[in-house]
Amino acid sequence: MTTTGAEARRQIITEHVLKHGTASGAELAELTRVSLMTVHRDLDELARRGVLRRFRGGVSALPSTVFESNLDYRLGVNTAEKEAIAKAAADLVEPGMSVMLDDSTTALALARLLVDQAPLTVVTNARRVIDLFAGHEDIRLISLGGEYSHTHDSFLGVPCLEAIEALSLDMVLVSTSAMDARMTYHQEQDVVLVKRAMLASGTRKVLLMDRTKLARTALHRLAPVEDFDHLVVDDGVGGELLTALNERTDVRVAVTH
Repeated sequence: MTTTGAEARRQIITEHVLKHGTASGAELAELTRVSLMTVHRDLDELARRGVLRRFRGGVSALPSTVFESNLDYRLGVNTAEKEAIAKAAADLVEPGMSVMLDDSTTALALARLLVDQAPLTVVTNARRVIDLFAGHEDIRLISLGGEYSHTHDSFLGVPCLEAIEALSLDMVLVSTSAMDARMTYHQEQDVVLVKRAMLASGTRKVLLMDRTKLARTALHRLAPVEDFDHLVVDDGVGGELLTALNERTDVRVAVTH
């Protein structure tokens, strides 16, 4: 089984457990048509990532607010949609611009494309984005410090906020965990504060959202949809929601291949 195949199988397992609350190893082996030993390895990996909770004989779902913040989980889901969104967003960025990227996995996908659009000034609190741009002579890289979050693999907290507030950028590109036709949301207060500061520092604001994050809410309000200059979504978004979003901002639909 390839890595991609293993991740697809783990996604199937995750979605099944989230739907039903709990599941046995034997049940999941039948569902995915692999051996019980393979399923146990999958469950061990999902438990390590903080996605599911193991118990004797099976597995149960953690609250969505726990695992949806986990970077390892986010890196493995909706990758095709995120790559399509990143490609569409990259068209908004021009050489010579100053851009700020948050610690979302969609922004990480975008960062991989921006390496070829130098010269750029890139500001970020995401460790993996920092690593990606480090060493590129045509990229002026500004790292936002703060308290390191293992869950997000990024820097948050008061020092991060103060660093952001000292800057003014041509464009800020962020994602968040949920939105409806009027408002964007995130489940964590510390993350909301950093994203709000980022948005306040940008002349143009771009929101990157795959379809799984739409028509949802979370605990904390981030910003109204109309505060964003552009919204980039994948082609799984449509109908009345897309029409309502178009009334509030410039919506760009990325084609997923």
